[in-house]
Amino acid sequence: MRLAQVLTLLLFIRLSLVHGASSNAKHYIVYMGEHSHPNSESVIRANHEMLASVTGSLEVAKEAALHHYSKSFRGFSAMLTPEQTKRVAESDGVVSVFESGTSKIHTTRTWNFLGIDSIQQYKQLQMDSSSNVIVGVIDSGNDLQLLLIKLYSSGIWPESESFSDQGFGPVPDKFKGECVTGEQFALSNCNRKIIGARYYFKGFEAEYGSLESQGGTFFRSARDSDGHGTHTASTIAGSVVANVSLLGMAGGTARGGAPSARLAIYKACWFGLCSDADVLLAMDDAISDGVHILSLSLGPDPPQSIYFEDAISIGSFHAFQKGILVSCSAGNSFFPGTASNVAPWILTVAASSVDRIFISNIYLGNSRILKGFSLNPLKMETSYGLIAGSAAAAKGVPPSNASFCKNNTLDATLIKGKIVVCTIETLTDNRREKSIFIRQGGGVGMILIDPLAKDIGFQFVLPGTVIGQEEAALLQKYMETEKNPVAKIYPTITVLDTKPAPAVAGFSSMGPNIITPEILKPDITGPGLNILAAWSPVAIEATAERSVNYNIVSGTSMSCPHISAVSAIIKSIKPSWSPAAIKSAIMTTATVLDNTKHLIGRQPFGNETTPFDYGSGHINPTAALEPGLIYDLDSTDIINFLCSIGGNPAQLKNLTGQLTYCQNPPIPSYNLNYPSIGVSNMNGSLSVYRTVTYYGKDPTVYYAYVDHPVGVKVKVTPSKLCFTKTGEKMSFKVDFIPYMNSSGSFVFGALTWSNGIHKVRSPIGLNVLSV
Repeated sequence: MRLAQVLTLLLFIRLSLVHGASSNAKHYIVYMGEHSHPNSESVIRANHEMLASVTGSLEVAKEAALHHYSKSFRGFSAMLTPEQTKRVAESDGVVSVFESGTSKIHTTRTWNFLGIDSIQQYKQLQMDSSSNVIVGVIDSGNDLQLLLIKLYSSGIWPESESFSDQGFGPVPDKFKGECVTGEQFALSNCNRKIIGARYYFKGFEAEYGSLESQGGTFFRSARDSDGHGTHTASTIAGSVVANVSLLGMAGGTARGGAPSARLAIYKACWFGLCSDADVLLAMDDAISDGVHILSLSLGPDPPQSIYFEDAISIGSFHAFQKGILVSCSAGNSFFPGTASNVAPWILTVAASSVDRIFISNIYLGNSRILKGFSLNPLKMETSYGLIAGSAAAAKGVPPSNASFCKNNTLDATLIKGKIVVCTIETLTDNRREKSIFIRQGGGVGMILIDPLAKDIGFQFVLPGTVIGQEEAALLQKYMETEKNPVAKIYPTITVLDTKPAPAVAGFSSMGPNIITPEILKPDITGPGLNILAAWSPVAIEATAERSVNYNIVSGTSMSCPHISAVSAIIKSIKPSWSPAAIKSAIMTTATVLDNTKHLIGRQPFGNETTPFDYGSGHINPTAALEPGLIYDLDSTDIINFLCSIGGNPAQLKNLTGQLTYCQNPPIPSYNLNYPSIGVSNMNGSLSVYRTVTYYGKDPTVYYAYVDHPVGVKVKVTPSKLCFTKTGEKMSFKVDFIPYMNSSGSFVFGALTWSNGIHKVRSPIGLNVLSV
């Protein structure tokens, strides 16, 4: 053996001992933010010293290190064991430690996170059948940031690259809609992607006065002045656009979930207010125009009116009758019992996170780094003094009031040239406005203590970041012990592959369904936190006075179009399927586990969740394309359901448009053939009935598996379903035998049918009043 070969072998053995010392060593990235080192060599030396503290020697540390990040920020990558990783993460100055994954050309995250790029049929659809699927978008400002600004409308910005019609064929013959012209919206603004556009304002003006009297920017047309409608439409069906970001954040390739689908836009809301009359007319038009899917990112404030007196419930019922699936946002009201759009013929969507966060950290004068969250593109060149808002109260303003950093509460002479630390008074505080008032007083930055909303990516007019309670305690201690406390707020960096994800967003409205609690709501959850999509460049109020073409916002308004897009994909593959069949496919194939294989939690504290948070679970598009079994239902089933909850002939006429009589006795509401099972007032044992339809190629057998609710025995009869051909239906009975009451609250479980290939899961929710 030659000397060179010997040396190579020895080096290989040495590296194997270092990198393979433990079979569970993995490649990790250690991120430490910006640094004050004079050069790269200094950073590398410091990195080696830190790594040596966990590897045992400087020599091993140098061999373990694979990469050094030493220019724009400090960090390194190395092969580390779990124990070494833990010790490194606890080191001073370390912001985060995360496993290095395989990088690929990627979207702006959500569709990759949902695994939609892996669907071979979907890839074919981009050039084929989905180009004839039409999604109607009736839109309002229901995303959280805009709700906290109180300025939003709807519509579309047709010049966005996301609405390019390159490669599209003629408009489908089925579509009977119009491109209605108006202010700065011509016929040429419609194309083979945006095939229809309408706007509605008469109801609004009758109830609130003229649009001109409202103040603010608007277009009396389908053109979008606030970005919200553009965002939701591009999330559903935006064309593929490479190299987009929000000022460098969340960079990648933007596209909708169904980029080959067509869009019909129905603008029915102005300045955040939607006349029921306008919304119902928009739904009426959409049904007539021939859309396949209706996506509504709007809804009533809780509590919702009964179905018979709710415009969206009525309009969506008629859409259901015509074979149109209606997907609606559940709302952003944080609390139990606030979910809206809860009719059983609506697909009600909660919001959850993806595996991506945006961190804007704080570097304190004592070299400690506090983790902050925001969408902050601004760079501080140096550190500035810190002052609490409560310590900068204007004359006559109590310190507690000044801590909220609202208008005319801060003394400009005290905050000039400083970073101001603010707090939240109520959940509905306008966060961005606080930064405006600080800037007006001469402040240079803002740290907002907001534990409940720290995961939401807010934008401010000056360098700003949001911190939780733990970081706030560290900041307070530093400010109390340091004579001249200073800090520097770093620009945001995008961190991918975070865990755990998904988690239900803290703002997402929760069940139970206050109208018919036996229909568990919401139905499903999908990505709705910090979503990047197309934007209106004139909508600068929501982007901290910056004109952008793509923006990041949060809300159930963002999760709803994700579900609408998946519905469009299913419709393109299964054109004969009913709205209920598509809904069943989405619900029964959802997952309740995050990427750590634990039950999905709820932000911001990781609280335990139930179907009242996530419905049937987080959407799994791949599985939804081939669900195995379907829980189908039609208009007759809905009428029977309405009869069971006390609908009388007059009310049913309002909903159906024709005189309708109920069976006597009515079919119990819990026997609606819904993909979930709920009983809201259970006294003793009770039986529930369901029917499933088989969609598969070969004969198969499904077996029942039960996750028992606490205090209830469950028996499924038959426990085995044998199918011989596709389209075959089989019914079964579920007996619930309680042996303890549930103390006035629901207990949860699940029924899963499986043939070893498909798992068809239905959540169970029971309120046991007596045994």
